[in-house]
Amino acid sequence: MEFIVAIDLPGFLSLLSNNLLLTVACLLTLGVILVNGWTDAPNAIATCISTRSISPKAAILMAAVLNFLGVLVMSILSPKVAMTIYNMVDFGENAHVASVALCAALLAIVVWATAAWRFGIPTSESHALIAGLSGAAIALQGGLAGVNFQEWVKVFYGLALSSVLGFLSGFLSVRAIQAGFKNTDKRRSVQFFRNAQVFGGASMAFMHGAQDGQKFISVFLLGIFLTSGQGTAGGFIIPIWLMVLCSIVMGLGTSIGGYRIIKSVGMDMVALKPYQGFAADTAAAGCLLLSSLTGIPVSTTHTKTTAIMGVGASKRLRAVNWALVRDMVLTWVLTFPGCGLLGFVTAKLFMAIF
Repeated sequence: MEFIVAIDLPGFLSLLSNNLLLTVACLLTLGVILVNGWTDAPNAIATCISTRSISPKAAILMAAVLNFLGVLVMSILSPKVAMTIYNMVDFGENAHVASVALCAALLAIVVWATAAWRFGIPTSESHALIAGLSGAAIALQGGLAGVNFQEWVKVFYGLALSSVLGFLSGFLSVRAIQAGFKNTDKRRSVQFFRNAQVFGGASMAFMHGAQDGQKFISVFLLGIFLTSGQGTAGGFIIPIWLMVLCSIVMGLGTSIGGYRIIKSVGMDMVALKPYQGFAADTAAAGCLLLSSLTGIPVSTTHTKTTAIMGVGASKRLRAVNWALVRDMVLTWVLTFPGCGLLGFVTAKLFMAIF
């Protein structure tokens, strides 16, 4: 029987105090969110920092606030992304084994994302999340019955949307700006686009919260429901306290380790001017808004980086650091099989031990 689930903070704390496995699952989920803060969230503010439109500290604070607002507003308007992730895998009815498998998946995601961060490559935390959960569910169910392929199809839609549409929208956006401002005094336009760049970065941070915030909140709630023996829900109400918690942890992650990714995306891949950074941000934010409203889980990393590639390619193809792009694409391609296999092996190991 399906039901709508809601949980308040006192109820959660009561569950937490009586369930060690839930405590572990929640800590690991927060660890995944923290890693997302230093691997994915910096993409949202990379360009406005690299063009010196805003200081890193102010950008990180802006990102934390806008991440929260993105989760809040999109959860009210369309929580479809959260439900897509929640329904993507089936961990079965055994609360203990399902919770152990979930913890294994979360640990695999943290290890994968941390390794990519170590080399300064902006891997997709969204795809690592999906792959890790799927690998653990397959290990638990002993086959593909653990994966809901109706929901998985949306991931492939998201790949096309984030890559192809991100590149094209970045290319067309910067060309439109160049045409519209070609007769404008250069000094005035530079100051205008520095201010506009802050708006673009804020838009990206908002949409990052709308997309990735929902994904990780759904996993947090999945852990609560599994350890409580509630494996099936027709829907859930995302509580405000959980939105605040996830936003704070994500912002903390960005402040700890985000600069490495900011440098790769905002400085090393393409040398951007303020109007180009604005074009990339608004193009990527538009793609993320479309995907959020339609319930398609896309990678904010893919969307932002392909939009930057499109902006760079509008000048000339050689303006893009294709060696760095090659490393990024290789990491993206390896994420599904690599993190999926890591989730599978870790889940098998955890189930044998615990």
